Amino acid sequence: MSALNLHVVLWPIQEWPAMGDTWRRAEELGFAGGWVYDHLAWRGQSPWDDAYATLAAAAAVTSRIRLGTLVTSANFRTPIPTASAARTIDRISGGRLTLGIGAGGAAHTSDGDVLDRDWTPRERADRFAEWVTQMDALLTTAPVTLAGEQWSAREVTIAPGLVQQRPPFWIAATGPRGLRLAARLGQGWIANPHGDDPFADVRRQVDGLRDAGEAVGRAVGEVAAMPKLLLTGFSGERWLESVGAYEDLAGRYAELGITDVAVHWPRPGTEWDADPAVFEEIASRFGG
Repeated sequence: MSALNLHVVLWPIQEWPAMGDTWRRAEELGFAGGWVYDHLAWRGQSPWDDAYATLAAAAAVTSRIRLGTLVTSANFRTPIPTASAARTIDRISGGRLTLGIGAGGAAHTSDGDVLDRDWTPRERADRFAEWVTQMDALLTTAPVTLAGEQWSAREVTIAPGLVQQRPPFWIAATGPRGLRLAARLGQGWIANPHGDDPFADVRRQVDGLRDAGEAVGRAVGEVAAMPKLLLTGFSGERWLESVGAYEDLAGRYAELGITDVAVHWPRPGTEWDADPAVFEEIASRFGG
């Protein structure tokens, strides 16, 4: 049996209440978490429902499954309203929110140019670090005054009323600077491998996260115990081809220290299509 916690990425494109039925089914199947991508539109799909509004609605029709963004992007979200939305979902869900956070894609991808800016990699990293730091402050301190290069705030009160002390941050990062940010402020880490050898890519990133923890003074045991979520579906690996394929891949990645894996809800006519019967069998065997 796979030791990985099994999560699912849901597509916020169905009409409601059908989308609500899908969320309830995900919970019935035993997935540890249900996630949505945070975009305005994605790969030509529109309408693409807002991630935070979707999670609020999902919180109202479920009771156990954890809910999260995979990932919230600083491309078009500013810290104050995002922190307020996170607090609201945390309260509606009874403390089931996990904030997946990432720097966002470059211009012309992943809503990277909607603010009419084409940031350099360094500018994007600076912006992301400030965004995560301010989100942490907004969700832990009240009132809080913040002065940054990108955003400032005066006497803002958001943190009171949270069910969780602060919704956990699971930070998507691959490079040294992002991994240090994940090691410093993250309660979890997200890997999204690409390229010809995703296994080697993840192994490199896991080693980098360990080194980042040492660099920021975080105990080795804390970094080792941090949840590490592998996002599948972009590397060519056939996670949903069969129960055996899933189990083999899960076993390999567990050896690297991966603790959680996210698969996609089957989406006919796309590269994320899968046999629904196989999908549900995998969920029933490895979820819960």
